[in-house]
Amino acid sequence: MSSVENLPDDLDLGTPGASARREHARRRANRERRVRAKHPRIGGVLLAVAGDPQHEAAWARGARGEERVAEVLAKHLDDDVIVLHDRRIPGSRANIDHIAVAPSGVWVIDAKRYKGKVAVSKPLFGKAKLTIAGRDKTKLIDGLAKQVALVETVVAELAPDTPVHGALCFVEADLPLVGSLSFNGYPLLYPKRLAKRINRDGPLEPS
Repeated sequence: MSSVENLPDDLDLGTPGASARREHARRRANRERRVRAKHPRIGGVLLAVAGDPQHEAAWARGARGEERVAEVLAKHLDDDVIVLHDRRIPGSRANIDHIAVAPSGVWVIDAKRYKGKVAVSKPLFGKAKLTIAGRDKTKLIDGLAKQVALVETVVAELAPDTPVHGALCFVEADLPLVGSLSFNGYPLLYPKRLAKRINRDGPLEPS
């Protein structure tokens, strides 16, 4: 696991998936409150039978995806790599799943838990497209690019000339067994292969 011996005592490394867990709990509590208010006598039974709706359960699945990515990275990253989890974006309800600081640079990692084949199409005419299970998910790259831009702005002030990378990290999805995918320069990888990228030599000293 990443070494934290030389880090400030007041540095909060964060908890993987914490924001998604909180959002899932908030939505579930609101739904239960509405159902019980509308059906005082049988609300509990209705909730037990219905289960969590898809849009609500997605937050729990996403949280588990972030936790799984963190677990694998912790196992395979070198000791001189520090990973921050669940970093809030100021002025927004959005967050950045993971930020790794390594000799190779600063890595913005967006964890994704999808099922199905991940593919990148680059037609001769028209825009490139990222699909998962046949569905257009190109917007995932747009979201990652915005996160990278935010981190680049901060890093440029703290440590000029430090490279900032971005990556989509998948759990459960089907990625190629041979070779790797990328979109607009951002790699699409499983956590273990991403750890290898992060562990590469780079311009940053441990300090």
